[in-house]
Amino acid sequence: MTNGQAAPAWNDTIVALSTPPGIGALGVVRLSGPQAIAIADALMPGKKLSGKPSHTLHVGWLKHHDVSIDEVVISLFRNPKSFTGEDVVEISCHGSPYILQQTIDACITMGARLAKPGEFTQRAFLNGKMDLAQAEAVADVIASQTAAAQQAALHQMRGGFSHELAQLREQLIQFSALIELELDFATEDVEFADRTALQQLLVSINTVVQQLMDSFKLGNVIKEGVSVAIIGKPNAGKSTLLNALLNENRAIVSDIAGTTRDTIEEVLNIEGVLFRLIDTAGIRQSGDVIETIGVEKSLEKLRKADVVLYLFDVHAYDEPALKEAVSLLQENARQFILIGNKADYAADIPEARLGSNNYIPISAKTGINLDVLKDKLVQTVMQGKTNQESTIVTNARHFAALQQVSNSLHDIQQGMAQHIPGDLIALDIRRCLHYLGEITGTITNEDQLDFIFSKFCIGK
Repeated sequence: MTNGQAAPAWNDTIVALSTPPGIGALGVVRLSGPQAIAIADALMPGKKLSGKPSHTLHVGWLKHHDVSIDEVVISLFRNPKSFTGEDVVEISCHGSPYILQQTIDACITMGARLAKPGEFTQRAFLNGKMDLAQAEAVADVIASQTAAAQQAALHQMRGGFSHELAQLREQLIQFSALIELELDFATEDVEFADRTALQQLLVSINTVVQQLMDSFKLGNVIKEGVSVAIIGKPNAGKSTLLNALLNENRAIVSDIAGTTRDTIEEVLNIEGVLFRLIDTAGIRQSGDVIETIGVEKSLEKLRKADVVLYLFDVHAYDEPALKEAVSLLQENARQFILIGNKADYAADIPEARLGSNNYIPISAKTGINLDVLKDKLVQTVMQGKTNQESTIVTNARHFAALQQVSNSLHDIQQGMAQHIPGDLIALDIRRCLHYLGEITGTITNEDQLDFIFSKFCIGK
């Protein structure tokens, strides 16, 4: 199946609620398909919607079997200038769940069927209104919880990612055609494809592919958020720090060591990046069974977290113990920041004595340097990559396909270095083209589409 071919001949019309379920000021019921306008015409007698132009609004009473349902506004979009590429009707009703269900039931009675999850966007893809990567970005825009996630999804939805891949694929197709043409003249020992130019193209494609693959780590952070474990000994001020960052009393604060027995998780948005803060039990030897379990959970969170904030009391500074903790972090943590708490009433500690140059003195109680800590968290994760117009891979399916593209490029380059026959090189190039096409949907199959769009909400 190839995106951009003639539009599939859909014989049915689908209907679904396109706004969130529940009571609201307004609710929108969407119809798409060959009978969409005819169904709306039958439900709004006297308006003669079938004769109205595209992109127009019509106010009137929605009726079914001469029973009034609601006074509504109908938006009319004729094919192919609609989201799905089909005739689309959107019925804006009052946001009563009962009224909305009546409207949907009336449409079904008139010949529509209830849409499957993501079916409107799936039809848009199959009708050539967008490629598969853009279609998946629609779901990412809806699910975005931060500015960074929104901008990354919008860039992909506008086709930035697809455009890069399409250019690479087109250049590779041209070389593939020339190499396969050589096979027709195998007995004449001719070369139509410039091997040097092909090598340069492969290097260029590989550079772009590696950049895209490298961006996935950042993309995953932008999409899913960053897990941040707050680790340290009892009474270091971990719960106070959590409360200060959240600006609310979320965790219990006490002078009694071992107050936090289990992990507490909260979400914080800093400069458009979602941080999942995890307050853990203090790490120490204890005879308390429950506290011991809490400590084990803390160590588990340390190993799994994207970033670890290791908190210690600068007033009770113990250099050998702290250096031992730094060694533990270097062995087990992906990234960590040392935080000297209660710095408002104790002397600062030179970084050289800590065994790490990643150190910030703060006061969780008074707020000293909390802004510095927040900036450091963002810098640690984003690593200066704040240009939202650059392409950032956020989709695991795209990343897996790019890995296959990279493997294929390696095989092509290795084959050329070993002077293998052109037909084998052509096979490797076709494999590379296949995986590039899988990302944008140029190459796909029905089962794959059903899986991708099944994760969308109904009505989109």
